[in-house]
Amino acid sequence: MTGLEKILEHIKSNADSEAGAVLEKAKKEVQQLLDESREEGAKQVKVLEEQSKTKYENLIKQGESAAALREKKAILETKQQAIEKVIEDAKAFLLELPEDKYFDTIVKMVKKYSLNQKGYLLFSESDLRRVPADFEAKLAEALKEKAGAELTVSKETRRIDGGFVLAYGEVEENCSFESLFSAAKETLQDKVGGMLFE
Repeated sequence: MTGLEKILEHIKSNADSEAGAVLEKAKKEVQQLLDESREEGAKQVKVLEEQSKTKYENLIKQGESAAALREKKAILETKQQAIEKVIEDAKAFLLELPEDKYFDTIVKMVKKYSLNQKGYLLFSESDLRRVPADFEAKLAEALKEKAGAELTVSKETRRIDGGFVLAYGEVEENCSFESLFSAAKETLQDKVGGMLFE
């Protein structure tokens, strides 16, 4: 082997050795980069999993809260409808009382709502036609305890569903069932609600 061949062999050997070292170093760097990327990827996956879990849990809580709210609203609406039905049934019951009981109820109401002065009692057209013959006598008897209270059944009528209107000169007090139930609506709702749901 000539001197030149030896030099070339030496250069090739050094080059192979350096290339091997460079290749080995590059492999290590690539492996380190891969390891770091995997580690970073695993961290990001964990962060994303935690965020997803939190979002999922929040969505579940929101869903449960919305469902509970809808359930409460539906229950409240159902209760409200039941209360209104009972109140409407009570009004209907009064309107459908037999004639004697109906006018006995009217006498009790007049006693409660009348003033201690002279006035008139006005009915609906249908009630005026069915006023019992002894009604005014019963009315006078009921009003004896109220000094100065004196009511006469008027031939005038009012557009009311049942009950009556008290007239004292220019002043009228609407004691129709509709008006009385409407005025006492909140109190009635509370009482009926208490009876139905407690």
